[in-house]
Amino acid sequence: MRSSSLDSKKRMIFILIVVTLIWIVLCIRVGIIQFVEGSKWKERSEKQQYASRSITASRGTIYDASGEIVLAKSSTVQTVTVNPLNISSENKEKVAKALSDIFELDYEKVLKKVKRNSSIETIIKRVEKEKTDNLRIWMEENNIYTGINIDEDTKRYYPYSTLASHIIGFVGSDNQGLDGIEAKYDKILTGDNGSISKMMDAKGNSISDTGENYENPSQGNNLVLTIDMNIQAIVEKYLEEACIDNVCTDGGNVIIMDPRNGDILAMATYPFYDLNDPYTINNQEVLDIWSELDSSQKSSYLQGMWRNKAIVDTYEPGSTFKLVTSSAALEEKIAETDRKGSYNCSGSIEIAGTRIKCWRYYRPHGSQSLREALMNSCNPVFIGLGQKLGVSKYYEYLRKFGFLEKTGIDLSRRSKFNIFKRGKGWTSRTCNNKFWSEI
Repeated sequence: MRSSSLDSKKRMIFILIVVTLIWIVLCIRVGIIQFVEGSKWKERSEKQQYASRSITASRGTIYDASGEIVLAKSSTVQTVTVNPLNISSENKEKVAKALSDIFELDYEKVLKKVKRNSSIETIIKRVEKEKTDNLRIWMEENNIYTGINIDEDTKRYYPYSTLASHIIGFVGSDNQGLDGIEAKYDKILTGDNGSISKMMDAKGNSISDTGENYENPSQGNNLVLTIDMNIQAIVEKYLEEACIDNVCTDGGNVIIMDPRNGDILAMATYPFYDLNDPYTINNQEVLDIWSELDSSQKSSYLQGMWRNKAIVDTYEPGSTFKLVTSSAALEEKIAETDRKGSYNCSGSIEIAGTRIKCWRYYRPHGSQSLREALMNSCNPVFIGLGQKLGVSKYYEYLRKFGFLEKTGIDLSRRSKFNIFKRGKGWTSRTCNNKFWSEI
């Protein structure tokens, strides 16, 4: 009897200890949930209580140097979403059919979204108001006022289409900058999105009495470029004519810079592309075989089409560098400006086993002063001056002139830039000087 009573007491004590431990654990867990993880669970709870739709903020406007000519702006469009939980089962097919017909979408894909067990599904983004007006008419005619949402959205628009395309760049489907100024200053141009939220019950149905909570979006900042669109338009006109007349298969580039402060007044790369439709191929020969190309080839061509060759590709400095060579030679006192007969042009000069011709090799310039050699743009004379300077001294002057430093241009570059390194695609082909003389 005593033994049985003792066993019973032990069991009770054990149960009491277990219950106490469970109670302590529960108290600790409740404390953690309330005080440590409280904000997290509160946020989750609010998300479950509210169905929220995002309102895209307008990107900032991009202007030319005048601050008046608009190069890129955001226009108002519409985004259509559905709340499948607020669409009755007998109306789901009807709604899907209407949405697919009005917006020319695949019916099966739309129906799949309409039948999902979710509070928000995006049907189509950035459509013109004309089409959403047709949807509103259909909703009124069919007495369907819930489950379909039409909200304001923004779409990037470029008024001048191809003008300054390689400078401005473009945005993706999510309004994020993908190239050019749009990409470089994406954080500045991008605003803060707003939202529309509505309280829902446990079954996902809207609580009509609560109304909608509207949070206004905040527009992004505007940008004013140094580009003068009048100069840009003239440059692109003559660049296109020059490339077509001279059959420049690799295209062409022009940069117009203010020598007083380094401002870029115009920068053009030909062929241009349409900023409003950047995935449209600008080469008919490529377009004819586009379907035969694989994804990597298509991507490569598009990247090349968008590439701003004026700041990405490598080029020979050409005769403009004769000014640097002559300046260094005069500074080091190994040359005089007007000393007659100082230099002789025989039509060519041999360097490291390679013969480099003067542009007038067929009728050499003969005896001349440095001033005359500069006027004649005589290659042999300046090659000889470079040899007299020597490699170390020459590079010293290149450094002093700033040629060994980055330009600091605020545009995205997809490759390294170095004017002294022979790169792939290096060519000696040049167009004649018709274009330059016409300008």
